[in-house]
Amino acid sequence: MITLLRCSKLLVPVYTSLIPRSHGLIRTHRRTICVNDVNYCRNDRKVSCFSSAGQSRHSIRARSFQNVNGVYTAEGKSSSELRLYNTMTKQKEVFRPKVDGKVGMYVCGVTAYDLSHIGHARAYVSFDVLYRYLRHLGYEVDYVRNFTDVDDKIIARANELDEDPISLSRHFCEEFHEDMVHLCCLPPSVEPRVSDHMPQIIAMIKQILDNGCAYRIDGDVYFSVDKYPEYGRLSGRKLEDNRAGERVTIDTRKKNPADFALWKSAKEGEPFWESPWGPGRPGWHIECSAMSAAYLGHSFDIHGGGMDLIFPHHENEIAQSCAACDKSNVSYWIHNGFVTIDSVKMSKSLGNFFTIRQVIDLYHPLALRLFLIGTHYRSPINYSDVQLEKASDRVFYIYQTLHDCEGVLNQHDGANHKHELPSDVKSCIDKFNEEVLISMSDDLHTPVALAALSDPLKTINDLLHTRKGKKKALRIESLAALDQTIRNLLSILGLMPTSYSEVLQQLREKALKRSKLTEDQVLQKIEERNAARASKDYEKSDAIRKDLALVGIALMDTPEGTTWRPAIPLSLQDQEVVVG
Repeated sequence: MITLLRCSKLLVPVYTSLIPRSHGLIRTHRRTICVNDVNYCRNDRKVSCFSSAGQSRHSIRARSFQNVNGVYTAEGKSSSELRLYNTMTKQKEVFRPKVDGKVGMYVCGVTAYDLSHIGHARAYVSFDVLYRYLRHLGYEVDYVRNFTDVDDKIIARANELDEDPISLSRHFCEEFHEDMVHLCCLPPSVEPRVSDHMPQIIAMIKQILDNGCAYRIDGDVYFSVDKYPEYGRLSGRKLEDNRAGERVTIDTRKKNPADFALWKSAKEGEPFWESPWGPGRPGWHIECSAMSAAYLGHSFDIHGGGMDLIFPHHENEIAQSCAACDKSNVSYWIHNGFVTIDSVKMSKSLGNFFTIRQVIDLYHPLALRLFLIGTHYRSPINYSDVQLEKASDRVFYIYQTLHDCEGVLNQHDGANHKHELPSDVKSCIDKFNEEVLISMSDDLHTPVALAALSDPLKTINDLLHTRKGKKKALRIESLAALDQTIRNLLSILGLMPTSYSEVLQQLREKALKRSKLTEDQVLQKIEERNAARASKDYEKSDAIRKDLALVGIALMDTPEGTTWRPAIPLSLQDQEVVVG
C-alpha cells in the first residue's frame, strides 16, 4: 500500500477562474414544501460542516410509534435499530453515525443539461425519505447534494443550442428545483456546484499528484489506478472491466486504460479555468470528492446515488479521495435501483425516458411519489400507465378518507384524550405503529409501511359511514387518534399535503385530462344516465356508466344523488401489474 501524505485543506482559495462567476460559493433557494398542514419554507444560508469523531457507541431511538391513549406521540419508547444496506459490505448494517446525534450525507446530484426524468425522481425521492426518517429519529442531518454544471454533456448540449454552458446548466438547475418542489422533496442543507468549487477541486488534484497517485500528460492529469490496490472493492469489478468511453477517457497516452481524468486541458469553445497544469476543467469524478470533503470532511456517514454510479463514478471517488487523504472514509454506501421500461433501464442516453414534467402533466406529483416509494428503493421499478393509475387511485382514497375525517372532527371542539380508546381501535393503532417501525427500521421498507395504512383507513371509514361505526363509543376520540397516526406516517414519507380538498380537486382535474373529458361533459353524462334510469332504460344507463369507467371516471350513487370520482380505467384493470 502506498504511503499517503497528510490531508489537504480544501476550503482555501487557490486559483482564480478566468470565467467570471455570477453566483456565490453556496447556492441556496427558497421554496415551499408540503409537510403536515403548514408551509415549510427554507431560506437558510448557514451550513454546518463537521469532520469525523470517534465511532458512536449509541444509536438514536425512534421518537415516535408509541401511543398514549392511542395517540401517536413525538417521544417514544426504545425501538428497533435502523439498519441500512451498505453496498460496500453487501449486507444490512445497524446505522451508527461517526458523531453521536449527527449525520453527514452526500448524494450525487444531476448533471444539469436537460429536464430531469423519473429515474432522477426515483433517486431523490428515495434519499428524501432517508433524510426525513433520520430527522424523525432525532438526528441533525447535514445533507449535501451537488449540481454538476461543468461536463462534456452540458458542453455538447450548449453547442447544439448555441448557448453558454454555465448559463444553460444554471437554467436546468432551476428547473430541477421546481421538480423537487412538486415531488415534496425537502431542500438539502447545501447544493454546491462544480463551477463554484474550482479552488477546492484544484487543491485536491494537487494533493493527489503530490502523493504520487496521478500523472500529467500535456496539460491533462490522470489518476493512476495501479497506485490504489483496493480499486474495485465497492463494485467487485476488476480493472479490465473498466468501460473505456463511458466517462472513462479513451487515450493511448494513459499508463493504464482504466486511468481516469482528474483534469482536462482546455479545448477551443469550451469553458476553462486556470490551474498549475494550464487552463482546463475538471474530470467528472473529482468534483464529488472535493465537494463532499469541503462540506462534510474527509470522513462522513452516508454517500448515496443510483446504482449506475457504483461503477465507475463511486469507485473512482473512493480511489481519489483516499489518494488525497489516508483518513478518507465513508461508513455507508447506499444506492437506489433503476426505473425500467420493459425491463430496460430508463436513461437519457437510451432515449427511453419520461421527464418528471411529462408524468406530472397527467398524474398528480404525490401519485408519482407514492408510485416511486411503493417499491423498495433498492429494487427495480417498472414504469407503466397502470402503475401510475393505481398510485393515483390510492392517494385519492387516502386523502378522501382523511378529508372526510377532518370534516367530522372540525364539527367538534376536540377529542378528549383522557379516555382510554376502545380496545379494537387501540389494537389497530398499536399494530400499525409496530408494522411501520419494523418496516422503516429494516432498510426503509416503505412498501410495507404503505400497506400498513389499510387497516386504520378502513377503521376510519367504518366509523364515518357505517351505522355501527356512527354509534360507537368514543367515536370522535378514535377518529382523532387514527387521523394523527396516519398523518405522522404520511409526513415521514413526504406524502402529507397542505390541503386535502386542494389535492383531491387536483386529482380530479388530472383524471379528467387523462380521460379527455371536461367536468361539464361528465355531469352531462350523469344527467343522461339519470334520465335513462327514470325511464327504466337500464341498458342505456349501464352503457353510460361503463363508457365513463373505461376512461377512469367512476360513478357513485348516493342518497343525495350521483357523483363521480377518479378510478383506474376499466381498460387497464385487466393488465398484469408487477409488484415490487
